[in-house]
Amino acid sequence: MDFQNGFKADSHFSLSRRSFLSSAIATTLGIQPYNFSAAESPVTSKAQIAITFDLEMSRQYPRRDMLEWDFQKGNLNQETKAYSLKAAEIASGLNGLVHYFCVGRVLEQEDIQWLKTISELGHPIGNHTYDHVNVWATDPEKTQFRFQRSPWLLGGKSADQVIRQNIRLTTEAMKQRLNISPDGFRTPGGSSTALDAREDLQNMLLAEGFSWVSSKYPSHKYSSPDTEPDNDIYQSILTAQKEAQPYIYPSGLVEIPMSPISDVGAFRTSHWKLKYFLKSVELCIQQAIEQGSVFDFLCHPSIMYVEDPHFETVKLICKLVNQSGGRAEIVGLSDIAKSVPRKTS
Repeated sequence: MDFQNGFKADSHFSLSRRSFLSSAIATTLGIQPYNFSAAESPVTSKAQIAITFDLEMSRQYPRRDMLEWDFQKGNLNQETKAYSLKAAEIASGLNGLVHYFCVGRVLEQEDIQWLKTISELGHPIGNHTYDHVNVWATDPEKTQFRFQRSPWLLGGKSADQVIRQNIRLTTEAMKQRLNISPDGFRTPGGSSTALDAREDLQNMLLAEGFSWVSSKYPSHKYSSPDTEPDNDIYQSILTAQKEAQPYIYPSGLVEIPMSPISDVGAFRTSHWKLKYFLKSVELCIQQAIEQGSVFDFLCHPSIMYVEDPHFETVKLICKLVNQSGGRAEIVGLSDIAKSVPRKTS
């Protein structure tokens, strides 16, 4: 499933910024664009663009029959580690930043110098639980495939206790082996309802020292496998992107949603070619820049080293931001969290 289509990100940058950003989305989707004059051009805040990598192994990669990773999410192979480090170096060279989320079992591996180097380069690393557990689970054995195969590992703990321990272990592992505290928390998997109805999880994360979480993934349409996405699919993703904006729970915890479409949905579910993925990313960033909104790009290096071996997506995001005329910036999720307006009484 290695798509080598020769698509070059550099071909995206020949149009003027203002007219391009206001009309490219509409034109691509077959909608008549509205041209703003200088006097009536809408004033928006600076768009915040995040590049996030979840450090875990992914089923069906590098081959479709690879399912064992569900039980060994933190046993990163050499290709995944090398891709993660190279992406950090490329982003740094393009005035960019990558926010990583680490599954704690990664830190059991003997050599973690690659991850230390990522941190030393200034890229933030967050907590992604120790075993990649489902934080929404209420049955302890359903928190992770590993515990269904080896239930004795649960030690009689409740789902709440399993999840809390998984979070704490990762925080402690990061402190001991990386000498850093986690920069935020991302749930393994995402939910269109986020933690909206789970005040218990909100309070758990707050108690564990986190001020923000990235748990929401908005619903959108997917194209059939091995089928080129049509305009309806892209429009659905753009609509969902508007639902992927940060907000604050009543508990005070900040939610920073993951933006569609993820590499899992694009490549593993719909079997997209890389050029379809790049088009979706570009459309979403154009929309974010035009609206002064947030785009939280989500991917997994264990997938991307197969699907995007030349880092075209990271390069594209950095170039779009660098050529936005100051209308966008690449930031970590903590910077986004600080920018979310809080209600005043």
